[in-house]
Amino acid sequence: MRLRGLLTAMVLLSASASATLAADPRYPDWPCPQAKVPEISIAAVWAGPPIDDVGASWKDDAKVAELVAKLAARRIPLEQAQKDVADFLTGTAEEKTRRGKLLFAGLFDTLNAQRSSVMNGLERVMRKQREAVDKVRGDTIALQEMQSGATPDAAKVEEMTNQLNWETRIFEDRRRVMKFVCEVPTAIDQRLFALAREIQQDME
Repeated sequence: MRLRGLLTAMVLLSASASATLAADPRYPDWPCPQAKVPEISIAAVWAGPPIDDVGASWKDDAKVAELVAKLAARRIPLEQAQKDVADFLTGTAEEKTRRGKLLFAGLFDTLNAQRSSVMNGLERVMRKQREAVDKVRGDTIALQEMQSGATPDAAKVEEMTNQLNWETRIFEDRRRVMKFVCEVPTAIDQRLFALAREIQQDME
């Protein structure tokens, strides 16, 4: 059994949890080294005209809603998304302003929702990881007791060993995925900021 790998994984999780708690006790399940910012504020990414009068009306404009969905998809290169914004914001100054406000409102709502979904998912996985550590710890103790018995049941020992190896593999796979996904909220922030800036420039 990979006892060394198991111990390493457990130590890494404990260290991650301790660091998170020390960084910001408000979010004990946040597993990422980046500080958790629950929502992006409009002021942080938008210096254009107020969008208070827009609300969710961007959803009622089919062209805007379709473009928002396209621009919010991270598989679309940012350069292409910026070009699409420029192509969309044409017409009179009044038309540009109206379209620009609708487009930004849609992107703000959509990307903020994407970001929240990713962050909530990360915290759910972190809670599962803590549960996994407890399960692995208990199963490790049970295995050690089996092995130290007077007449160990070889079949049961093998079964428990395989189970522990599987639990450890799942734990380590989750940890690797979490490390990658921790970068996603920042990528969303950067995408929203870049597209907001493009919209503002094309509205002028």
